[in-house]
Amino acid sequence: MSLTVTQAKGYSIVKVEANKLGGVLSPELKDKFVELNQLGVKSMILDLGNAQYCDSSGLSAILVGNRLCKDAGGAFVICEINDMINKLIQISQLDSILTIIPTQQEAMDFLIMDNIEKGLDNE
Repeated sequence: MSLTVTQAKGYSIVKVEANKLGGVLSPELKDKFVELNQLGVKSMILDLGNAQYCDSSGLSAILVGNRLCKDAGGAFVICEINDMINKLIQISQLDSILTIIPTQQEAMDFLIMDNIEKGLDNE
């Protein structure tokens, strides 16, 4: 499988296991975001530590996840991205829309604090 999902209290971590987030994987990633959202997951971390490349369909999938979480009152965080993907996000001017945090641990800490601030920590 190209994606793994880990459930935590108040959020889910979606890890891309492939080295390319593009045309083949993007629909699977979008479907996973929708599925988690329908299950009541409000906040998600997208771990791109294994992804070396991302194209426009990958960015589209990322934006779907971001929108679903924001609409649910949660947060969407991207972590472990490489310089190439970070540059693509900056060129696309999405760095002001997306929350990017360096490591998965820092992303988990961010979501825990975000959930406490929003009063979601008891859900």
